[in-house]
Order: sequence, then C-alpha cells, then structure tokens
Amino acid sequence: MATQCSSFRFELFSSDGPARRGRFHTARGIVETPVFMPVGTQATVKAVTPETLLGLDARIILSNTYHLHMRPGEKLIASLGGLHRFMSWDRPVLTDSGGYQVFSLARLMKINDDGLIFSSHLDGSRHLLTPEKAVEIQEDLGSDIMMCLDECVAYPSPREYVEASVGRTSCWAERCLRARKGPNALFGIVQGGVHHDLRRRSAEETASLPFDGIAVGGLSVGEGHDLMMEVLDATAPWLPADKPRYLMGVGTPRDIVEAVARGVDMFDCVLPTRNARNGMLFTRRGRITLKQARFREDPNPPDPGCGCYTCRNFSLAYLRHLHTSREILGSMLATIHNLYFYLELMSDIRHSIEEKNFNDFRKQVKEIYDD
Repeated sequence: MATQCSSFRFELFSSDGPARRGRFHTARGIVETPVFMPVGTQATVKAVTPETLLGLDARIILSNTYHLHMRPGEKLIASLGGLHRFMSWDRPVLTDSGGYQVFSLARLMKINDDGLIFSSHLDGSRHLLTPEKAVEIQEDLGSDIMMCLDECVAYPSPREYVEASVGRTSCWAERCLRARKGPNALFGIVQGGVHHDLRRRSAEETASLPFDGIAVGGLSVGEGHDLMMEVLDATAPWLPADKPRYLMGVGTPRDIVEAVARGVDMFDCVLPTRNARNGMLFTRRGRITLKQARFREDPNPPDPGCGCYTCRNFSLAYLRHLHTSREILGSMLATIHNLYFYLELMSDIRHSIEEKNFNDFRKQVKEIYDD
C-alpha cells in the first residue's frame, strides 16, 4: 500500500486545551492552522480574482473534482499545465473527491462496492466514479491535497445503511491509497452518520491507514449545530494527533470556533462567498443584511474596525445601492469583505491559542454568532 506523501509534513507547536496551533508544509507553500479554505468550486473563487485572494493572504483554496471532471474535463486542464496554471494560482489547492456532489447534484442511479453510477447534472450523460477514478482525476488536476472517495449518507438514514456505508468508505479508502501514483497528499475521510460507535469505528479504520491527514465528513448536512458538536465530541478522541484534522463543509463562525475547541485544524465552506452575493456580510458585531432600508443613507463602512478594501473605501449606503441595483461590483466588494472576515477570524483563533486565551475568544464569537 502507498506510503505517506514525502512532500507533505504537518507539525504542531502550540495548544490551548484541545485547540491546536500548527502548520503543514506542501511543495507550494506553508499553511498555518487552524485554516479556512475559500471555495473555488469550478477553478474560481466566485467574484474575486486570484490577485485579490493573494492580497487577502489566502494560503490554500478548495476546488471541486466533480465539477471540473464534468466541465471542462481534467484531461484538458492537465494538457494546459494543471489546475494551478489553469487558474493562475501558485499556492496550495485541495480538491474534494466529487462524491458529495454526486449525491447532492447528479441523478444517482446506483451505488455498490465498486463505485457510483450517476447521470451528469449538465447533460444527463452516464458516468462511473470509482475510488481509482477519483484519484486519477485529482492527479490529473495536480492538486496538492486529494480527498478519498467516500459515501456521504443523508441525514437521517437508517443505522443499518450507515453501518454498511462505513464499511464501503473504509474499503474505498484502501483502494484510493493503492491507486495513488504521484506525490500529491491524500486524506482519508471518517463517516458514520450521527452514531457514535460507527464514528469511532470509521475513525479507527481510517487512522490505521497511511494517510497524510484525516477529514470528518457527513456533517453540516441538516443535523444542526448541537448534534454536529456532539458527533465531533465522539469522533475527535479517535483521530491521530500527528495529522491535520479537516471538518468538511463547515461553516459559520460559531461552528468554526466550536470545532477548533474540539481539535479541528482545517475548514471550508461556501458561506462567506455565497452570502456575500446575497447581500449578507459577516462583521465583528454580527451579520448585516444590505437590503435593509436602514442602510439606505448610512455613511459608515460595514465594520469600522475592519481593515479590508471594502470597509476602507465604501459606505453601507453605497454597498446597499450596488446590491439593490444588482451591480456586479456589489458582489465583488461583499465577497472581499466576507473572505477578509473569515481569514482574520482564523488569524485571531491562531493567536488566541498561542496566547492561551482561546476560550475567552471562543466565548466572544459565540456571543455574537449564537445561531
């Protein structure tokens, strides 16, 4: 079976209770953890340029294997120099396996131990996604961190089905490891629904394999914040301490600080970019909805204490005008602000862990974003 990627290395150098401060090394740069990865589903983080992302000091972004496989195709991207050159981004990229999108977007026709048979959401064409194919696609893309193909079950699902899916996910994990040919890092994924014993089983089986990192999947799928944290409490003790821990698809500021308090190192979520395009801003005082009439003549920036380009140059009145007029610039400026907020949140989390006052910072975030 394949060994750990030689170019990927993770180190921990500080903690405050279970909260961890570390970094991982890739061939394209060092990433400080805990980290938030902006989502660039189709080789673009919506409404911002790569130059803007560099200005925000985003250290790593996420792209989606399913979407890039469907359009324009990984072979085309490979022929043009790989995903980094294709999107003009020279820092690390993590790609998910595409399995979640098969379940959520495509018309899933059949699942068995071999893989997933589905119809494309674009043209209805029929496809087979196997663990080997998921790795092959990601290696063609040239991502720095690849994710194993797993089965993300719906919430709620019968225990019997969840138990079978855990076994399938573990089997697929081994096949992904055997299929890996290049130097790309590869993360395994823990599943098990909301069942504590199945989460422990999946974590132990995944941790026994030579992965570069471990992800927790199958959460933030409708179970709610409290149950998600309960499942994390039952899962975290069985995750290896010497590898990065990635909570997939999470989340709100409250979700993030609570997951960091349980030892999670990596996050991704579409919330800051999607909400920006819908006129919702994250600030240190809570959420702001630009369509509200109270901002029509407001000369103040969204967050007076924020150092982002948007807050340094524009008023709430102007941003509301752009949003209500459906001007593209409105989405761009709101996205810049929200990404800045999330990346600053992670910086503050890292600093609070180093200073041993993470719990105080955690309480502050929870008071503002108690949702």
